[in-house]
Amino acid sequence: MLIVLRDILSLADNAKEAKRILHKGAVKVNGRTIKDHKAHVGLFDVLSVAGTNYRMLPNPRGKLELIQISDDEAQSKLARVDNITVLKGGRFQYNLHDGTNLLLQEKYDTGDSLVLSLPDYHLTERYERKPGSTAMIVAGKHSGETGTIIELKKTTGSRPNMVTIERDDAQFETIEDYVFVTGSSGV
Repeated sequence: MLIVLRDILSLADNAKEAKRILHKGAVKVNGRTIKDHKAHVGLFDVLSVAGTNYRMLPNPRGKLELIQISDDEAQSKLARVDNITVLKGGRFQYNLHDGTNLLLQEKYDTGDSLVLSLPDYHLTERYERKPGSTAMIVAGKHSGETGTIIELKKTTGSRPNMVTIERDDAQFETIEDYVFVTGSSGV
């Protein structure tokens, strides 16, 4: 958090000033006040400082950058389902890409993206990872690019599963773990 305030947003000249901003309670991550200077901001997190909202997104160089967003956009966050555990009573525990866990009755698939309201983390919408869905590439050669999923390729053995993405009438393949669904079919 210290680096974000001092080096990226240039809101402080040194670490002492950045810590002072944090201790005043002027910084929120995903709608929750942060006072720890060692706290982190991850992929698709919403950062609110001094009335301005930002979302952490990958850029074409593969680095994360803060993009300014509106107050309405700051009310939700996108999270990918990385793992599912079935619990007693037919409930499902969803482990999300950012370390968050959700307990729900509904069945979703690994790789789907969930839109969560902030700061309470209630599920508001789901985007399936399927052909026709809009997706953002978050790592690799095509990091930061968005396109439409054309095909999901399951591979045998130790090779990673692949996804074919179409962008501007050009197609490319990338590893399934690099794909983050950002919208449903027809969006």
